[in-house]
Amino acid sequence: MRVVSEARADGPAERHGGRRPRDLAGVVRRHKWFLLVLALGTALRALAMLGYRPALWFPDSYTYIVTVFKPKPDLVRPAGYSMFLKLLEPFHSFAAVTAAQHLLGLATGVLIYRVARRAPRWAATLATVPVLLDAYQIELEHLLVSDTLFMFLVVAAVALCPATRTGPVVAIGLLLAAATLTRTVGQPLIVVFAAWFVLRGRIGRAGIMLAAALVPVLAYGAWFYATYQRVGLVGANGAFLYARTMSFADCAEMDPPPDLKVLCDPRPPEQRPPSQEYIWAPDSPLVRLPGITFTKENDDLAARFATLAITKQPLDYAASVLSELGRSFRWDRPVYPDQEIYGYYQFPVTPPGPPGRYPAQVGAEYAKLYEQGAIGTEIVEPYAGWLRAYQSVARLPGPVLLGVLLVPPVVAVARRRKAGRRAGAPVRPLPWAAAVVLLVTPAAAAEFDYRYVLPAVPLACLAAALSIRPDLRPQSGSTNEFGDDIPPNVRL
Repeated sequence: MRVVSEARADGPAERHGGRRPRDLAGVVRRHKWFLLVLALGTALRALAMLGYRPALWFPDSYTYIVTVFKPKPDLVRPAGYSMFLKLLEPFHSFAAVTAAQHLLGLATGVLIYRVARRAPRWAATLATVPVLLDAYQIELEHLLVSDTLFMFLVVAAVALCPATRTGPVVAIGLLLAAATLTRTVGQPLIVVFAAWFVLRGRIGRAGIMLAAALVPVLAYGAWFYATYQRVGLVGANGAFLYARTMSFADCAEMDPPPDLKVLCDPRPPEQRPPSQEYIWAPDSPLVRLPGITFTKENDDLAARFATLAITKQPLDYAASVLSELGRSFRWDRPVYPDQEIYGYYQFPVTPPGPPGRYPAQVGAEYAKLYEQGAIGTEIVEPYAGWLRAYQSVARLPGPVLLGVLLVPPVVAVARRRKAGRRAGAPVRPLPWAAAVVLLVTPAAAAEFDYRYVLPAVPLACLAAALSIRPDLRPQSGSTNEFGDDIPPNVRL
């Protein structure tokens, strides 16, 4: 950011209210550090495309591909990512999918830099480093999973919030709807954005945004109901919450009714497996019930059990959520929830084997139809080895993420103290609140997973960058990208 004095506003362009044209060299000089980071991020993604052809597979990948060819709502995951895959189906190439996801990762970095343009340029550039250069972010983009698309949709919605016209506000709602239909953790973000508009006194815009978000979500809910005669977007919320509570649920303390006792685990909590095992493991009390795990009857039973566990043991539930959330902020990266899942987040040394579970085997056949050929992952050296070496050193440690999250509240408190009783530096809560929601919701409703952390990182970094911008005093009543007053003589 630089300050332009009125004495310089004597050229023809300034006298007519415009700006002097900027040549390319000037743009490069002004943004050279960000362009360097962007170039490095692009090179790393090119290495991923060269080293792991055409994509990396995750157990969920096969389910998404089935939905491409059999379009109906899935009981476990919404169909938004499958719709994304459907858009790219004419290419008949999973390489096109991973290329698109890498472009979304780069676009997310550009959006972060653009929104943080009134922060010090070094801070705006630094805010883009995790999304552009973190090896685990690049690996996630190369996986056939929904998280990269979800991250981009949420960051794009944040980037549009400065807009004052109706069109962009509608677009915010549509982006949040798309994010929700890509990952259900997007649902609370609709409330967060609406509350932000209301707190800024923009009640009309909140209504427009809510309408734009809810219409597609309700339409999908109607499709889900027509398919399964069940209300919701997925049919597994009760099962996942049940699994979450099994880290602490004590049936001796809960005293459940007879129909719920079948879901009890007699083992002490410290001897139980990770939460996800209660959804997928054959010996799980929920999996042993008649019918598939996600029937309405089983999911409702699981939801009742989870509700009872939370109401009877609220402190244990809170401690369990904090314990799961705390995994996001560890310096090391221990194996969790098991070696298989943990391994999917590493650039592999050898190609992964074929899927083992029957639903994934069905998805693999549809994947061959999508690719119109054989599927798998070809590992090409030396590119793959370079990426593995890079991944061993280039990641955002958990304590650094915690520090980034603490920057906005700490700076706000410091500036308010400095200002005394006067209004301190404006608080920009939207990116920060969205980041916190994305970190807390999985820990509260399902379990911690390393890939669930990454979509929250760009928002946390954006909030930190915006919070450390100079405290500019209002002179004209104009506002910046998040509605904060700015003086008229400040521009990029």
